[in-house]
Amino acid sequence: MVAKVLEKFQQHVLEDHSMADRGKHILYIEDNAEMIDLVEIILGTKGYKVTGVLGGAEGWKSIQELLPDLVLLDLMMPDVDGWEVYQNIRDTEATQHIPVVVITAKAQQIDRVLAENVAGVQGYLPKPFKNVELLKLVQEVLGTPA
Repeated sequence: MVAKVLEKFQQHVLEDHSMADRGKHILYIEDNAEMIDLVEIILGTKGYKVTGVLGGAEGWKSIQELLPDLVLLDLMMPDVDGWEVYQNIRDTEATQHIPVVVITAKAQQIDRVLAENVAGVQGYLPKPFKNVELLKLVQEVLGTPA
């Protein structure tokens, strides 16, 4: 069902020539395929190109290959923890400039404070989130118009 909705949406996006193409590539690293589909739909409606990958190991590999404009990063993943992926991004010269927004079920205030003030991520969005919250945060971080 989700695949059919996503396919129909992608077809609609390709046919809609009035949509402003922001030309920004976003990589979403997550361990839940349905969350990836949801974010692809939300951000795709605004013209962003979203690539979703399952798990931290595949995510780190994709970051190095794609060098996206933004990484959306889940923290709690079974193979490679999101914080490890984040540290790899910051420790690697070719990727340290890429902004990172954490999207996580860890919604306690201390988690947000640590992520934004200690780790230095560019944004923090607790799950579940509203579509408008995701769009606003991505637009702010990338500096794209609403």
